[in-house]
Amino acid sequence: MARRIERLFETRIAHRGLHDERVGVIENSISAARAAIAKGYAIECDVQLTRDADVVVFHDDTLERLTNAKGPLDQLSATEVTGLSLSGGADRIPLLSDFLSAIDGKTPLVMEIKSHFDGDLRLARGVSQLVSRYQGPLVIESFDPDPIAFLRAEAEKLGVADIPLGVVAQAHYEAGEWPDLSAEQRSELTNFLHFSRTRPDFLSWNLADLPHAIPLLFREGLNIPVTVWTVRSQHQADLALRWADQIVFEGFVPA
Repeated sequence: MARRIERLFETRIAHRGLHDERVGVIENSISAARAAIAKGYAIECDVQLTRDADVVVFHDDTLERLTNAKGPLDQLSATEVTGLSLSGGADRIPLLSDFLSAIDGKTPLVMEIKSHFDGDLRLARGVSQLVSRYQGPLVIESFDPDPIAFLRAEAEKLGVADIPLGVVAQAHYEAGEWPDLSAEQRSELTNFLHFSRTRPDFLSWNLADLPHAIPLLFREGLNIPVTVWTVRSQHQADLALRWADQIVFEGFVPA
């Protein structure tokens, strides 16, 4: 799997697709995915669960920032969610199935499973059902160790044994930014104590926390690839690539 991982990360990764609100291309839209494909970039996207347990491509827990609707996304059905237009563009919130069909293996996809850190594995299970049939290059990641550990433990049964799994991480998890985490969860995340159950194939690390021992040990000690998020200038890209194998970028055109 090591060589497969390296090939997946040979291409710069467009954060939530190659979005540009100035021209009506909104993050996590099919238009943003197509724009990334046209420029030869890989795509990072976020997935959420609807009230009726379908999977959609959307970052926020609530709808206000990117649509004219209000409230939690997971209180709406898939039909209701996909009926919502993304503000500033012509796209609607896409089902993951439609997003995958639009990409159709044309570029690598990095899929982040969003989570409330509450032990709910329905989204991970729903994602596995969709990606087990997908033929394109794909990796799955999450800040939450639980869905990654679940996919790792049940990979054969779920049909995702060939899909690399990663953890998104950073150096600190303060209560202000992470109010839903218990003290035990904060300790586990900060000290990477979940390693034995997640056994990540790659690490995605916060740019703001470089340099740091964890990505250094992953990359140089364990030979596990490291990506860095979110890079917003060439200066930041140059810094990130001193410590990582690939960048997740937005808002500029990386070298």
